[in-house]
Amino acid sequence: MTFYIKQNDTKPIISATLINGDGSVANLTGASIAFKMRKSGESSSTVDSSATIASASTGEVTYSWIAANTQTVGSYEGEFQVTYADGGIQTFPNSRYIEIEIVDDIA
Repeated sequence: MTFYIKQNDTKPIISATLINGDGSVANLTGASIAFKMRKSGESSSTVDSSATIASASTGEVTYSWIAANTQTVGSYEGEFQVTYADGGIQTFPNSRYIEIEIVDDIA
């Protein structure tokens, strides 16, 4: 599924339920989370910011955009990176990326 947002918009927020490779929901108790995004086909990130844990027990997370995140039209890849209380790191989704399209707005 592709997440669409218009150029320079800050709503809607992007949200996800983080699922482990075995199909179980990630328990985010005591963890911190970051949202990362890069232009498709590139290696450096355009967004690397703290995200919010909406529900630790059900693996629900959100990221609230700032206008600078969505100012450049194009196709992007996104992911949530979890740092657990024990220092372990896990990235979601773990088999692909979140597809994000920033669509041109009418100036």
